[in-house]
Amino acid sequence: MSTPNISQEDIINAFQFRHATKEFDATKKLSDEEVNFILQTANLSPSSFGFEPWHFVVVQDQELRELLKPVAWGAPLKLDTASHFILGLSMKAPMTKWDSEYIMHMMKDVKQLPAEAIEMYSKFYREFQERDFNLDSDKKMFDWASKQTYIALGNMMTAAALTGIDSCPIEGFHQEKAEALLREKFDIDTDKYGLSFMVAFGHRKAAPPFEKSRRDFNDIVSWK
Repeated sequence: MSTPNISQEDIINAFQFRHATKEFDATKKLSDEEVNFILQTANLSPSSFGFEPWHFVVVQDQELRELLKPVAWGAPLKLDTASHFILGLSMKAPMTKWDSEYIMHMMKDVKQLPAEAIEMYSKFYREFQERDFNLDSDKKMFDWASKQTYIALGNMMTAAALTGIDSCPIEGFHQEKAEALLREKFDIDTDKYGLSFMVAFGHRKAAPPFEKSRRDFNDIVSWK
């Protein structure tokens, strides 16, 4: 692994280039290599305690895309034109509770921690959930997992922009109806996973209609 040497100018340029693309050029498809690169950045994203409470569904089947339209008011044009369309799922409480089978699997099989480290890690994680963040309901647990999944979303969009690929994050959907559809037609266990976001990737059909606008830098940063 070499030390990254991407110029700050190139990175800022990528952030300036990125915008929420409303309509993609349907004739321009991303290669398998490009899509796998984007997904690898999600796979390598950080998460609280390193527990990766996410799953990503790449929806390329046109019939499934059509089924999403009635439950996702912010997505129809992207579903029609994006090269690749991804659902960002976050784990629910049965998966992320401190003593769940999944958490034990992560510590034992993925991180390969020794028994004494697992005991210590479990203690810290339980205290984090029950005391520090007061994650005492299924909704709080899901919202916490969604925070982690959004880190992966940001990294995917940034990685795409750095390579000249456009994206659009989407929260314009009815969560309950969308999850019912995922359960019925996508074979997703919605007792374990909930839908946090949708995101489309491809190449823009036209230049953005306006320049990027942001609050003044000094309004968002304080030094103490």
